[in-house]
Amino acid sequence: MTYLFRFNGLKKKHCCRLLLALLLVMSGWYPASAATLVDQDGIEITYGAPFKRIISLYPAHTENLLALGLGQELIGVSVSDDPAAAPGKMQFGANDNPEKFIAAAPDLILIRPMIRRAHPQLLSQLQEAGITIVSLQPTSIQEMFSYWQALGDLSGRGSEAAAMTRTFQRELAIIRQIRDRVPEADRPRVYFESIHAGMKTFAPTSMAIFVLENGGGVNVADDALARNSTNIAAYGKERILSHAAGIDVYLAQQGRMNRVTREMIEGEAGYQAIKAIQEGRILFIDEELVSRPTMRLLQGIRQVRAMLYPEG
Repeated sequence: MTYLFRFNGLKKKHCCRLLLALLLVMSGWYPASAATLVDQDGIEITYGAPFKRIISLYPAHTENLLALGLGQELIGVSVSDDPAAAPGKMQFGANDNPEKFIAAAPDLILIRPMIRRAHPQLLSQLQEAGITIVSLQPTSIQEMFSYWQALGDLSGRGSEAAAMTRTFQRELAIIRQIRDRVPEADRPRVYFESIHAGMKTFAPTSMAIFVLENGGGVNVADDALARNSTNIAAYGKERILSHAAGIDVYLAQQGRMNRVTREMIEGEAGYQAIKAIQEGRILFIDEELVSRPTMRLLQGIRQVRAMLYPEG
């Protein structure tokens, strides 16, 4: 069975290699149940059985693996993971030496593209030791569902991954029924800050804007362009201020990516022209609820709605 996961519209040029994999299956070199996926970096991975000793180098991978019931198979997590979320798990970082990873005897290490770009030598050494490396990081909701399925298929929890998607979609439908009681013309117009430095917002197709719009807000920066195939979009002070009179709410994510405060926003030169700041409608939300491809996006939507519509 072959799985192709096309994140970010990445074009694949691996037809010959896929044909070779098929021939190997037919010849008996791979088991008949061998599956193939192409990860977000365009790397093709063929495997014959679910992976049983997994290291996650991205907290979203960790959270999703645990949601799929893979507490035993998950043998290591990233240094960015909250230890309380994965108690007893050894922590790993991309700056660790390869011997530390090899000594843990993983059969799969899950990364995201930024790790492959920044640490190609480490990954090469780990692959030479026989460890499979898979890079995944969706940037939209539809990609998120494919990503969950990829995690499930890699770990033998494909049915559980499909159930996660169904649960998410069912709960989202209920949330949308509530949102749609308010006509779009009457919903608050929101500027959603991703990173205060450089005045960055989110791409219109990002999960964060998905959270905002399903929470009942209207994105004023719908002309923002994604940077380097990420969820982040440079916007700039001039463009923000061009919407000043129409920004009802100034919303900012807070966390490792954006250590912003109310005082920083209020003290930004020119920002006193923004309607939301004049009226004191500066709101914050934990970045883990809006920027990570997990079930907690539903929690983020509910929290955004509660902030935008405090009257209920």
